[in-house]
Amino acid sequence: MGVSTSRPDKGVALVTVDFPPVNALPVRGWYDLADAVRTAGRDPEVRCVVLAAEGRGFNAGVDIKELQRDAGHGSLIGVNHGCAEAFAAVYDCEVPVVAAVGGFCLGGGIGLAGNADAIVAAEDAVFGLPELDRGALGAATHLARLVPQHLMRALYFTSRTATAQELHAHGSVWRVVPREELRAAALELAGEIAAKDGTLIRLAKAAINGIDPVDVRRSYRFEQGFTFEANLSGVADRVRDTFGASGAAGKERQA
Repeated sequence: MGVSTSRPDKGVALVTVDFPPVNALPVRGWYDLADAVRTAGRDPEVRCVVLAAEGRGFNAGVDIKELQRDAGHGSLIGVNHGCAEAFAAVYDCEVPVVAAVGGFCLGGGIGLAGNADAIVAAEDAVFGLPELDRGALGAATHLARLVPQHLMRALYFTSRTATAQELHAHGSVWRVVPREELRAAALELAGEIAAKDGTLIRLAKAAINGIDPVDVRRSYRFEQGFTFEANLSGVADRVRDTFGASGAAGKERQA
């Protein structure tokens, strides 16, 4: 359990996340993931990083139970910073990052996949931000890198998901494969990237990041401010405790 790194092929580092049962990461897990990706990217022998996960799905976001156990705001602040660190580590990785997404990619998973350089997805993969059902806000910055603007808004406001096939049609998923072929397909793409000159591929990554129209780190931190406001107001706890059920919250609004 945790975050591990292996070297399955020449020039390729495989960073694997394993937090049963659904890969909802605690505060420490986000920092460990950030450290693993940064370390892999700094290795001069590595030319591409594959980000994968064990278990039922790629990532279910943050560990809600960890937040609920904390009577204060320490865990919330910790996970806010941890997520920002992990997302930035993927985006700023010195070499390209390929996300191998199977099953659910939700919440923080969108931050990881949205900041990756390429995505290979399993046929069962679904992508979405159920933040409004969890008393949180954030990662619209990264969902906007995966789908067009109006679809991003509709998915965000409804907490619905989009399939791997839909994202492939929008051009944000490189390839969709059967679940059992996911790891191999991601490694195949990574191997093709890793065959390039190591110095040139690093320059290319820096150059492409430099022409991005949106500063993903700054815009995500802006979003996180509203998450904290929702917690201070009490609405986050109310929604989180019911996982989006409208009953109690609706009654309070009508009172």
